[in-house]
Amino acid sequence: MPINERIKEARRVLKLSQINFAKTIYISNGYLAEIELGNRRVNDRLIQLITTSFGINKHWLVTGEGPMFMTTPDQKLNRITSLFKDLNPKFQDYVLKQMDLLIALQNGSDNELTQIGKSPTGS
Repeated sequence: MPINERIKEARRVLKLSQINFAKTIYISNGYLAEIELGNRRVNDRLIQLITTSFGINKHWLVTGEGPMFMTTPDQKLNRITSLFKDLNPKFQDYVLKQMDLLIALQNGSDNELTQIGKSPTGS
């Protein structure tokens, strides 16, 4: 399987649209479509962006050998849990609020971002 097909496969496994995948790596979805079709060359910069942004194993992306991801989602969750437990409770609250903001941002909900940013008193 050529690299363009591995990129498409990784996007499918991540359950991302071309638009969201492309936005994350700072290219247009049209450019991504051309890559996936094999009409555009995949350069080193793009490989670096994909591996860094999505945790894709660079060796797999380039050669097709080895696991697709550097770490599995379960490994990431275990690491997050371990790190979270080591935090002071005030910092745990901060991390949770940041995660709420990131999810709202990811989902494109300006309303949620506005609500999350408000204090419990509404100010």
